[in-house]
Amino acid sequence: MKLFIHDLEERDFQKLFPNLYGKNMIISDDGTIHHCIGCFGCWVKTPAVCIIRDKYGDMGEYLSKCKEVIIISKCCYGGFSPFIKNVLDRSIPYIHPYFVIRNGEMHHRRRYKNHITMKVWFYGENITEKEKQTAEKLVRANSVNLDCNVSSVEFVHSIEEMEVKL
Repeated sequence: MKLFIHDLEERDFQKLFPNLYGKNMIISDDGTIHHCIGCFGCWVKTPAVCIIRDKYGDMGEYLSKCKEVIIISKCCYGGFSPFIKNVLDRSIPYIHPYFVIRNGEMHHRRRYKNHITMKVWFYGENITEKEKQTAEKLVRANSVNLDCNVSSVEFVHSIEEMEVKL
């Protein structure tokens, strides 16, 4: 399964992926997401499940069932848009609270056996080189935390440019 996490308008997403059916899952902003409150209930009280029960409360499970995560985000100062950042924050149930040493650093242990490949598209009209460098470092750091591989990080000016590259 592919998991798409995006902050696009629905019509723009449909334009990019008009025939996206089957075993794919799409996470988009409908204005109802609650912010992670940092309670770690997903590790202690209800392991692998966020205690905030909205449609984003099962992000750990969604990640556990996919092989590829495709993130499409507006580039905001070298980072993800607020919605994408929020979804990633709500995804910590995917990992254990226990630690392992990975790449010479301490990170959380993977909870599930699947291995994810991540592809990220950043869009925005005036993304600077410094913002691109920061965004790439952020994606790489997130991939280490989630114990997944990054297949690509792309930058485009517009959705139309992304459409051409797909």
